[in-house]
Amino acid sequence: MRLSHSFVKTLHDAPKDETARGAQYLSRAGYVHKELAGVYDYLPLGLRVLDNIKAIVRDELDAIGCQEILLSTLQNPEPWQKTDRWDIEKMDVWFRTELAAGGELGLAPTHEEPITNLMKTYINSYKDLPLAAYQIQTKFRNELRAKSGIMRTREFIMKDLYSFAATEAQHDEFYHKAETAYKKIYDRLGIGEDTYQTFASGGVFAKYSHEFQTLTDIGEDTVYYNADRSVVLNEEVLNDEVLAELGVKREELQSAKAAEVGNIFTLKTKYSAPLGLEFMDQDCKKKPVLMGCYGIGISRVMGVIAEKYADDKGLVWPEQVAPYKYYLISIGEAGTKKAEELYVGHEDDVLYDDRDLRPGEKFADADLIGLPYRVIVSDRGLEKNEIEVMNRATGETKIFPADTFNFKTIAF
Repeated sequence: MRLSHSFVKTLHDAPKDETARGAQYLSRAGYVHKELAGVYDYLPLGLRVLDNIKAIVRDELDAIGCQEILLSTLQNPEPWQKTDRWDIEKMDVWFRTELAAGGELGLAPTHEEPITNLMKTYINSYKDLPLAAYQIQTKFRNELRAKSGIMRTREFIMKDLYSFAATEAQHDEFYHKAETAYKKIYDRLGIGEDTYQTFASGGVFAKYSHEFQTLTDIGEDTVYYNADRSVVLNEEVLNDEVLAELGVKREELQSAKAAEVGNIFTLKTKYSAPLGLEFMDQDCKKKPVLMGCYGIGISRVMGVIAEKYADDKGLVWPEQVAPYKYYLISIGEAGTKKAEELYVGHEDDVLYDDRDLRPGEKFADADLIGLPYRVIVSDRGLEKNEIEVMNRATGETKIFPADTFNFKTIAF
């Protein structure tokens, strides 16, 4: 992308009601545009970040045998009524819409009911199990209070995965695969070091569920952890019974703010039983399918990464999710000519600031946009056969020979 051709401009000010630093930078740097509270548009740079996050998630889920699908956003009330989740008094996040011909539809807040209903067509025998299917899709939740930019919104992009098993052993085997895949995902996203699998309430399904929480001051949750962080608990399950079962004492635990970036639940037959999802076992007896669900908020993760790595100048993207790897700046006539030569053939990796602006303005935008490496090609540098490259995360600068310069050989 050439910045001179982009319709997106960096902004001096963020929306007035945007309080989180990362959210302010995402708006100012032109990654997102706020439509209204809890509703955002994703602009070219933001869309590339989302696509990079999605690619990592797909890669790891496909590696454990999951199949990708895409379910409808408009929801038939009937399956939800059977599980008693259509009632707005019992599930207060519904957005609903009326059909012109009469009747109501919902806008999906999640998809347990639809995918359970769908699988009745394809699961008949124990030979059809186990299986796991996921989607990456827009969800809608009528949150009472949207906050922290794209970290808590009313319209958001989510990866939701559902597993189906004949036995608890089958379910547990896949559950552990999903745990491992999630850890790999967070490592590749650049937040694995500060993301912990956390004990949380299992609700009516199981004693515990597991959340994946990233430590950050902007987080809405409080987690408690022991010295080596081998045990991490959500505040909601911090009680004597749980502490005794996990073998830790309250005085051994420290607390921190954290943001939830994923969760995994054992559902058992919560949805399969009322919706009639059954299979024939080896003894020709019908049994309800055992289920699990596994979520990652794609747009939420983007917000957490933006917040966690931002500094006082702007965003600082990890290489794996950055929209481009290099921010190329041309200064002067000779610098522009050389930059043009370097840019050709590297359009997928390079954001080229070819605008007719003062160097200081380009440097400020480079800091704000936050790509991993800033490459400066200037008349003054070329006189000494030099091209300067700066690592955005560390501030370290290296000089490379201009006559042999290649983006692919940049290393810090």
